[in-house]
Amino acid sequence: MFDALKNLKQKAADLAGSHGGKISEGLEKTGDFIDDKTGGKYSEKIDTGVDKAQDFVERLGEKKD
Repeated sequence: MFDALKNLKQKAADLAGSHGGKISEGLEKTGDFIDDKTGGKYSEKIDTGVDKAQDFVERLGEKKD
């Protein structure tokens, strides 16, 4: 079980490393979509969430383990 989780983590890191830009763009578009659907009521919270998710993907893509 532990090996399967380790392999899954490595695959996620590999994907983030090779497709981080596309993932980041997708997160941005998703945030914009949600912001539009909520009428801008939660813009600040959505932007914060998108920024944190993008930072996570960037850090994940930089991991070498």
